[in-house]
Amino acid sequence: MSSHRKPRPTSNNFTQRAVRAGLLAAGVAGVATAVPAQAATAAPQHAAVASDYVFSHADRAHHTQAKDSFTIRQYGNVNAAGVRNQANAVSAGCSADDECRSVALSFQIVTFAGARTHLNAVNLSDAANKKCTGCQTLAGAYQFVVSTPTPITFDGDTRGRLDDIHRRLDGLTRSSLPATELKSRVDGLAAEVSSVLHDAVARAPKGEAQPSVTLHRHLDGWPGH
Repeated sequence: MSSHRKPRPTSNNFTQRAVRAGLLAAGVAGVATAVPAQAATAAPQHAAVASDYVFSHADRAHHTQAKDSFTIRQYGNVNAAGVRNQANAVSAGCSADDECRSVALSFQIVTFAGARTHLNAVNLSDAANKKCTGCQTLAGAYQFVVSTPTPITFDGDTRGRLDDIHRRLDGLTRSSLPATELKSRVDGLAAEVSSVLHDAVARAPKGEAQPSVTLHRHLDGWPGH
């Protein structure tokens, strides 16, 4: 049986913008957004680059493979940022009588503040069944971009709530739930993260520009979408 791969859905929510020369290596494709102008600040500004990647590969020797990542990156004042989040899962060489299961999930939280910050945000996932009839393969990338007029630092309550979500993500990733139910449960955790971040932003110092929390979500996998 030849390799089977579903086409990746194309998001129409974001438009491509150029990033300052040299910020990211040439040839990296992705989805980009531009952050609205923020209130001016006397604090020093800089460029920020972040990349998080999760990969899982299941085969006849390792029938069940599951990996996840939950990262928090707080950059303060920046004038340009390039952030990338990616999850890839592969199941190869198994059969309906000898199934494989491969799960890769990546949650990335990035916060920054600054005047007219230019952002290039890449969020990708890909799940592939390679000669793997009946296998369950799921890759999910969730990227949370928090923009505020002035820098914020998560307090103990926010950190505690995020740590609890991280622990539950670990449990779901390594569970035996069917892929379709797993996707629904992980989406639920992503909604909780968004709620926690909105609460944190609501307590942040006010400025001329409105703070924002943006979720970039990309899921790919079998069975179903």
